[in-house]
Amino acid sequence: MIIFNYETPFELENEERYENWLEAVIESEGFMTGELNYIFCDDTYLHEINVKYLDHDTYTDIISFDYTEGQIVSGDIFLSIERVRENAIEFGVGFDEELLRVMVHGVLHYIGFKDKTDEQAALMRSKEEEKMRMFHVEQ
Repeated sequence: MIIFNYETPFELENEERYENWLEAVIESEGFMTGELNYIFCDDTYLHEINVKYLDHDTYTDIISFDYTEGQIVSGDIFLSIERVRENAIEFGVGFDEELLRVMVHGVLHYIGFKDKTDEQAALMRSKEEEKMRMFHVEQ
């Protein structure tokens, strides 16, 4: 089950489409969907979480708490819509594209992909691109 929560005026259009896409992404890697919570928020909300739980006094676009067990993907993914908007401008991409990237990024971490080294980051980026293309395929 994938649940979308909103702590900011932003709302996804056609939540079912995003849910179907994320489930297809998870299945494409041989995993099953457990309980995933996406929490869309602003910079202040996410900054407070970053300081309180991770002891990082920085702004970020995503914080994820992984509850995956075995092949069942579960977790809480907090996304700052403000950061996603700014990153889209900085990277020269559309907001929708950057949103998809960040949404799938958290799931890919839960599946086991890392991005600490250059090689890991390159593989993560490749997987993000592959999975983002799946969004544009009818589910």
